[in-house]
Amino acid sequence: MHTFTNLVAAFENRFSASLPFPGEPATLYDPCRYLLDIGGKRIRPVLCLMACELFDEINDDAWHSAAAIELFHNFTLIHDDIMDKAPLRRGQPTLHHKYGLTAGILCGDVMCIYAYDQLAGVKRGLGPLMKIFNKTAIEVCEGQQLDMDFETREDVRIDEYIRMITLKTSVLLACSLQMGALCGGALGDNANKLYEFGKNMGIAFQLQDDYLDAFGDPEKSGKQSGGDIKANKKTYLLLKALENADAEQRHNIERLLRTDEDDKVSAMCSLYIDTNAHQACREAITHYADIAFGYLEDVAIPSVRKQPLTELARYLLVRDK
Repeated sequence: MHTFTNLVAAFENRFSASLPFPGEPATLYDPCRYLLDIGGKRIRPVLCLMACELFDEINDDAWHSAAAIELFHNFTLIHDDIMDKAPLRRGQPTLHHKYGLTAGILCGDVMCIYAYDQLAGVKRGLGPLMKIFNKTAIEVCEGQQLDMDFETREDVRIDEYIRMITLKTSVLLACSLQMGALCGGALGDNANKLYEFGKNMGIAFQLQDDYLDAFGDPEKSGKQSGGDIKANKKTYLLLKALENADAEQRHNIERLLRTDEDDKVSAMCSLYIDTNAHQACREAITHYADIAFGYLEDVAIPSVRKQPLTELARYLLVRDK
């Protein structure tokens, strides 16, 4: 069994060598290379490879699936950054900020198409893999739209928020594991349990992102400090703070939502602490992580083979960036 670190290196080597982007027009493909070259954790494609290796040696179908997943993920990042008006991605200027809005839209489009081109290289079981991939792609779009809808709603509930992040973030992690398992020859029940493991881990992962956006170190995350707060995003922290707030605290939260004052982030973080929203967020992370590990435990293979995946999941949920 390979470690996560080893598989990241192997994926980077194979991915960079197989990228099909031509030289022209450079105004389309140079920005694509820019985004992929500034890196990323490569969590989703490596989850695909790790899931395959649970059941068999990593094969060409798994490599094609992993590349498709990574290209699709980066396509979503480009368009998310445009919609969020985000200035930074992985500590560098976002693609649309560096190259312009037109480049951002077209680069995202072509990267999505190349994702399907990679998936077309699968030799065995393409039909089921395509069905999973397409279902996930639709759900990610639905989740992004819900995220946008929440910006103009004042009555968002926490259960609605959990559904949104499930669609926007966690289903792609789940899809990565399920596709990898099927590439490795897993039976449906084991592949479905890995999907549920990935889905619940993804929810916990996004809640951790919510927490780190407010309380993490921007030098480690490479993201704008308090970006969600500045954008008035309906995160778990904000929704729980509103749910727990007394009249004075609610008044202060609503006042901050209407302002762009310099101390907005620090003031809102103080309210998250005062309303115990920060602790509730940590408890929710633990809750979904426990569900995830329960599904992983039920996958019918020896525990020793699951150890690299277990270690990766635990790392993701205790990270500080």
